[in-house]
Amino acid sequence: MKDGQKITFHGEGDQEPGLEPGDIIIVLDQKDHAVFTRRGEDLFMCMDIQLVEALCGFQKPISTLDNRTIVITSHPGQIVKHGDIKCVLNEGMPIYRRPYEKGRLIIEFKVNFPENGFLSPDKLSLLEKLLPERKEVEETDEMDQVELVDFDPNQE
Repeated sequence: MKDGQKITFHGEGDQEPGLEPGDIIIVLDQKDHAVFTRRGEDLFMCMDIQLVEALCGFQKPISTLDNRTIVITSHPGQIVKHGDIKCVLNEGMPIYRRPYEKGRLIIEFKVNFPENGFLSPDKLSLLEKLLPERKEVEETDEMDQVELVDFDPNQE
C-alpha cells in the first residue's frame, strides 16, 4: 500500500430502503516517523552502535510500528563496519493483498568511535597487539612528512 492509495468498499456506504448503498473510500495518508522511512514495502532506519559493539557483537532492541519489540543480534566475531547495511526479513510494511507477508526492515549502521585520548599509552599498546597489524611505510628521502589536521567543510 502507498501514500495516497485509495481503498474502495463497494456498496458499504449508508444504506436506506429503496436506495442503492454508496461506496466507502478510504485514502491512505502516510505520516513521517522519527525512526523509520518507508520505501515501498521496506522500512529503513539508521542505528548507532559503539566501536566495541561493532567489533565484539551486540544485541539491540527495536520498537516496531505494530508495538512489538524485536531484538537484533550481531554475534562476536561478526564485524559490523560503519555504513554497513543489513536487513531483517518480514519486519517491513505489510504487502497489499498478501496479509501474511511483509517487506524488509533495512538497517544502516553508524559506528561511534571513542574520543581522542580515551586510552592511556599502555592500554593503547595492548590494543594494538590485539588488532591485526598495520602496514608500516618505509620513508625515503624523496618523501615529505606532513601532518594530518581536522577539517570543517562548513568553515569555508
